[in-house]
Amino acid sequence: MWRAIASNGFTMLIVALFLFGGVILWGQAQYTAKGPLAEAMCLRVAPGSNMRRVSDTLESRGALSNSSIFRVGVDYTDKANKLKAGAFLIPEGASMAEIADIVTRGGASTCGTEVVYRIGVTRAAVQVREMDPSTNRFAEVVSFNPATEEVPADYTRVRGQADTRYRVALAEGVTSWQVVETLKGIEVLKGEAAVPLEGVLAPDSYEVSVGDTVQSVLDRMETAQQRLIDTAWENRDPDTPLTSKQDLLILASIIEKETAVAEERGVVASVFTNRLNRSIRLQTDPTVIYGITQGQGTLGRGLRQSELRRDTPWNTYTIDGLPITPIANPGRASLEAAANPDTTDFIYFVADGTGGHAFAKTLDEHNRNVAAWRKIERERNNN
Repeated sequence: MWRAIASNGFTMLIVALFLFGGVILWGQAQYTAKGPLAEAMCLRVAPGSNMRRVSDTLESRGALSNSSIFRVGVDYTDKANKLKAGAFLIPEGASMAEIADIVTRGGASTCGTEVVYRIGVTRAAVQVREMDPSTNRFAEVVSFNPATEEVPADYTRVRGQADTRYRVALAEGVTSWQVVETLKGIEVLKGEAAVPLEGVLAPDSYEVSVGDTVQSVLDRMETAQQRLIDTAWENRDPDTPLTSKQDLLILASIIEKETAVAEERGVVASVFTNRLNRSIRLQTDPTVIYGITQGQGTLGRGLRQSELRRDTPWNTYTIDGLPITPIANPGRASLEAAANPDTTDFIYFVADGTGGHAFAKTLDEHNRNVAAWRKIERERNNN
C-alpha cells in the first residue's frame, strides 16, 4: 500500500512540475509577446514611483494584458529596482519586455513636455511643446516673448513638472551678445558669462538641464562651431582668396546676414569671392550696421548716407577686403558656401522683391536691377 501511495505521490509531483513548467513558459511567452496597446502613448513616471504603480497605470491604459505577469517578468530580469523617472514613449503593440526596457533604460525622456528657448535675430521666444504620441511629433501649446509678454500659466505649469525637458535653439545670424543676454535670462540656467568672440557659436539646438551654467552651454556651442569651421576649411576650394579660418568665418557671417534664401548662399558667396579676387570693396550693408550696433541688438531703421561714409573697422564701403571680425554667428551652410562658392561672373546683387536677390555681371545691369527694386519699394510705400 505504501508503495502505491508513494508511486501516486511521485506521479502527482511530476504532473505538478509539468504544470508549473507550463505556467512559466506561458508567462514568458506573454512577457515577450506583442502587447495590446492600440495607439502609442506617453507614460509619465514620477520621481519616487514604483513598478506596482507603473504597471497598474499601464494596465488601466491598455498597454498591458496582465500587470502581475509584467511585475514577475521585471523581477525575473532584475529590473524591479531600476525604474527611472521621466516621460517615456510607449509604442503601439509594445511587449511587456520592451516596456520594461523603456522605463528602466534611463537617459533623456522620449516624450512629454519640452520647453524651447529660441534665440532669433530680431526677438527671443519661449515655446512650450507637447509630444503627440500618435504622430511622434511635437505640437505647440503656447509661445511668448519673455521680454514683452506676461508669462502664461501653461509655462508655469510645465516648469513645475520633474520630467519637462529644456532646449536652447539658436537661429543662424544671431550675435554672440544676443546669445549671452538671452541665456542669462533663462531661469533654468545659472551663473554669468563673458560675451564670446563674434562668430564662434554654432547655430543649432542644444538640450539643457536645470542647473546647467550659462558658461557650460556656451562652451558646447563653441566646440560645435569649431568642428564646423575645421571641416569647412579642410574641404575649401583651393583657389579661394581666403587665407585663414578666421577669414572663412568672417565671410560666412556676411553671407549669413545677406540672404535667408538657402539656394542663394553659394551665389552670394561667389559675388564676394569675385570682388576679393578683383580687389573690389565688398560694399555690404550688414557690415555697416554691425559697425553701428556692435552686435548689440538690431538697428531698426534704414542706413543713412552719413553712416555708409563713416569709417569703422567693419564698414566695407570704406575699407578694403574683409572687416576686422565676423558680424554674426554663421551656420553650417554659410560656412560651406564661403569655403566653396558657386562659380559665377557676378559682381553685384540687390533685393528683387521676392525675398531673394537679382544678380548682375556689369554695372549697367546692376543699375537696372536697382531701379526695379526702387520701383517695388515705392509701390509698397504707397499701398
